[in-house]
Amino acid sequence: MSQNVYDVLMERGFIEQATNEDEIRKLLGKESVTFYIGFDATADSLTAGHFLTIMAMMHMQRAGHRPIALLGGGTTMIGDPSGKSDMRKVMTKETIEHNAKRFAEQLSRFISFDNDRAIIANNADWLLDLNYVEFLREVGVHFSVNKMLTAECYKQRMEKGLTFFEFNYMLMQSYDFLKLNKMYDCKLELGGNDQWSNILGGVDLIRRKEGKPAYGLTFKLLTTSEGIKMGKTMKGAVWLDPDKTSPYEFFQYWRNVEDVKVEEFRDNQDRAWRG
Repeated sequence: MSQNVYDVLMERGFIEQATNEDEIRKLLGKESVTFYIGFDATADSLTAGHFLTIMAMMHMQRAGHRPIALLGGGTTMIGDPSGKSDMRKVMTKETIEHNAKRFAEQLSRFISFDNDRAIIANNADWLLDLNYVEFLREVGVHFSVNKMLTAECYKQRMEKGLTFFEFNYMLMQSYDFLKLNKMYDCKLELGGNDQWSNILGGVDLIRRKEGKPAYGLTFKLLTTSEGIKMGKTMKGAVWLDPDKTSPYEFFQYWRNVEDVKVEEFRDNQDRAWRG
C-alpha cells in the first residue's frame, strides 16, 4: 500500500469524524484492515444517498483493505431512528429478504467479492433468533440510558415521541459490530455522519466485552441548503436502479442541484471519482 487510504479519503472530502484519527491512520497504513458498512434493506434498490459511502468502500478495497457489506435483514425489522422524524413503516420479513438480495446484486457492481476480497453478511443470521433476556444480560447491561438519550439520533425524536421499539436499534447495531469483530476480526465501522452515535456504541461495546480497540469513521452527508439529504426529490428517492430512476432523470437531478450547493457537490464529486 503506497499511499495511506486515510489520506486519500481526507483529501477527497469524505471524512467527517473519527474515533481516533492518529490510530486509524496508523492502522490503515500498516495492515490490511477488515471494515464494515451497514445497509438496511428498506427498499429494493440502493439510492444516490448510498453512493458516496460505496465510493469510499471502493477506495478502501483498492488500497488493500477488506470490506464487509452488512445487509440489515434484522435491523430493518426495527428501523434506524437516526435522521427520521417519524417511525419507519414496519416491513414484512419476505420484503426485507427480497430487498437485501437486490442490494447484494447492486453492490457487486462496485465491490469485488472474488477470492475473499470482500464479504456480504446479513445480520438476520444472528439477530432474528436472539434470546432477548440473554441479549439484555450480555449487551444491554453495557449501555447507559442517560447517555443514549443524549445521542443526536434520539434527541431529535424526543419531542414527537421515540418508541422503545426504536430505542433498541443502537444496541442491535452495536451488537453487529461485536459479532463481525468476533467472526472476521473486523476492526473498523464506516458510515454516514448520521450514524456517529450508533458507531460509538459498537466501538465501546467491543472495548468492554473483548478488551481490545475498535474504531469508527463517518463520512460527510451531501445536503441541500435546508439540510435535507441529497438524493431525494419531490417524487421520492433517486435510485441507482435504472428501472426506478431513468438515466435521464438521474442526470437531471444532478443537473438541477440548487446553485448554492453546486460548488460543494462538484468538489466532492470530483475528489470522489478522481484517480
